[in-house]
Amino acid sequence: MEFLGTTQTASYCGPKRACGVSTLPPVAPAPVIQGCYQPYYLPGYRYLNSWRPSLFCKVSNTQTCLDQGATCRSALRPPTTLPAGRSALFCRYSPHDWDQCNQLQIHTAEASRLWASQLMGNSMRLMQDKDQLTRQMQEGTCRNLGQRLSDIGFWKSELSYELERLLNENHSLDAVKRRLECAAEELNSPLQVALECLYQREKRIGIDLVHDHVEKNLIREVDLLKCCQEQMRKLAQRIDIQMRDNRDAQHALERDLEDKNSAECIDEKCLNLRNTSDCISFFHGMEKIDGTISVPETWAKFSNDNIRHSQNMQANSVQLREEAQNLFDVLLDQMCKQFTSTNLAFHARVAEVTDVKNKLQMQLAKMLQEIFQTENTIMLLERSIMAKESPLKVAQTRLECRTRRPSVELCRDMPQCKLVNEVFTINDTLQTLKLRLRETQDTQQLLIMTKCRLEHELAMKANTLCIDKKCMGMRKTFPSILCLGTCP
Repeated sequence: MEFLGTTQTASYCGPKRACGVSTLPPVAPAPVIQGCYQPYYLPGYRYLNSWRPSLFCKVSNTQTCLDQGATCRSALRPPTTLPAGRSALFCRYSPHDWDQCNQLQIHTAEASRLWASQLMGNSMRLMQDKDQLTRQMQEGTCRNLGQRLSDIGFWKSELSYELERLLNENHSLDAVKRRLECAAEELNSPLQVALECLYQREKRIGIDLVHDHVEKNLIREVDLLKCCQEQMRKLAQRIDIQMRDNRDAQHALERDLEDKNSAECIDEKCLNLRNTSDCISFFHGMEKIDGTISVPETWAKFSNDNIRHSQNMQANSVQLREEAQNLFDVLLDQMCKQFTSTNLAFHARVAEVTDVKNKLQMQLAKMLQEIFQTENTIMLLERSIMAKESPLKVAQTRLECRTRRPSVELCRDMPQCKLVNEVFTINDTLQTLKLRLRETQDTQQLLIMTKCRLEHELAMKANTLCIDKKCMGMRKTFPSILCLGTCP
């Protein structure tokens, strides 16, 4: 290290002091050079007289006297040091300073290296611990989601099973209600026949106009038919109220099942999310929002209550159906006992009309089955159309996403051609399915019109049977009342 500028004259450059043996001749004073060389200090450097290395102090304090026999060496006095030389001499550090500085740098570097090594090791352990913790938490969340999906699947199966049972029970109950209404309506014909028979019997004259056993049976028959109609209508009203309750339970199950399906789809989507998924993003503050309205206990209790309510409604429905069946059995038995007196003269006509009516009923049953199958076909076609919408959305979305390719990447490559072909194919498929759906719906309307005509024909045949009942001959149509227990 060197400093620019002049320095003060060292002690050994001045006149020597006497050593006690001899006195050296005076030496001419050193030339004064400060007058011709002004000190110059660079900016940022300290003045030279404010600091001196330890080497200068040691040199200045050294004894400069020599032995007495070395007087001859006075002539060998070193010349005065030039300013540049003195600056180079006095600006040097001592070896001790140099050693201390090097040791300090070594220790500092060693301490920094050790600190960096420790920090790196701690950082690696911290990253490993946090990575393991994050991985464990994510795996735990996946397990919880899987368990949640299992619970949802369990309750979905229970709700679906209960909903299917309830729908079957509603269908059975509706059939019983229609049987009751049909039976109550069908009893009007026997009632009119009985009243007509009573009216016709009033035309008897002479000795024949008596209150005989037949007259008493006809009066009991009229009372029995009116009582049966009243009981059937009351039971049909109770069944109608029960069906409304069943529909409420059905709607509750359907809403719960729909919510379960939505929750299952969401949880499956969450379970399928990975760290490499494209649809993940930051949603800051979501962990602070709690929009839940139930806990696992109340969540399970809600579905359980719906199932229990549905089971109670089914039990009530079963009880009503059994009551209706018992009523049918009792009333049919009583009416059959009243209808035992028949007229053989109208057997052929009653058999012929009954045969045609049975054929129409068979055709009506087949027509109902065909309508049911047509409805299923329509449902399957609609589902197929809906199922094609998602692939169409995917293909169109892919095409839309690929339109955002930059520059030359917007290439009409094989995937682009396949996607375009896929969109056109799916659109053509949708058009074909929709056309077939319209044809099937038209066929359904035709079948419904045919069913209405068959029902109208059945009503006409029943009216014909009522017209054919004249006096004692009208009694031959009463065996058709046995169909009340099995009418649709």
